[in-house]
Amino acid sequence: MSVHAVLLDIDGTLLTGMDPLPGAAETIGFLQKQNIPYRFISNGTRRAKKTVLEKLKRLNQPIREDQIFTPAGAAIQYLLSQGISSCTLLSTEDLKDDFHKAGISLVHNAQVVIIADAGDAFTYQSMNQVFRQVIGGADLIALEKDRYWMDRDGLSLGAGPFVDALEYASGKTALLMGKPSLHFFSETLSSMDVEPGNTLMVGDDILTDIGGSMACGIKGVLVQTGKFNEDVLVKSLVKPTHIIKSIADLPELIREP
Repeated sequence: MSVHAVLLDIDGTLLTGMDPLPGAAETIGFLQKQNIPYRFISNGTRRAKKTVLEKLKRLNQPIREDQIFTPAGAAIQYLLSQGISSCTLLSTEDLKDDFHKAGISLVHNAQVVIIADAGDAFTYQSMNQVFRQVIGGADLIALEKDRYWMDRDGLSLGAGPFVDALEYASGKTALLMGKPSLHFFSETLSSMDVEPGNTLMVGDDILTDIGGSMACGIKGVLVQTGKFNEDVLVKSLVKPTHIIKSIADLPELIREP
């Protein structure tokens, strides 16, 4: 198989919680030996990039921060390109570090509201506050709209249900930064100067990982780990280019003629 680059989802594909999945480290090593460039393209929005890097170091492979692409990074790039220096961010405390480092002020009653996976910070009070800002004229940005993800103790709600609630209540549609956004995938490809047709996206989410990447012309490789569900696959209109049991099987897939 002619593969010029690989995009790798993190949660459910390489790790579950903080625990590496079997074969993940070996697969990264294989890509390095084959000189196949790769990027970690995560929809996780609970952790700052430096925390994601520390998590990936559990794979015991040399990984650089510039190889990691997150929705928060995409949002920061968007804000700076628009000359916006402040926003209201509903997120975990850890994620706020990325915005502080970029010089983005986090304030109440800003004209831009950004929703991440805020975890326990999703309360009636916090949701009602940002709802009032949005109906008052603030722009609404969603870092991601995943329905759920696989945490160490089981499936957990992502930001999607909370973003949907705000969209429903306000009548506004959020600007999406992460997967399956075309812009998100395009920026990642540009960082490696590769074309989508010879790139693989490996992930456990049939909609955001596989559907989003295939809509961009990237080959979608669905792993049967993490949030993978056979019933969801059968009912989905998205048909992956390839299905493998786990990330451990990726080297064999790439070696196929």
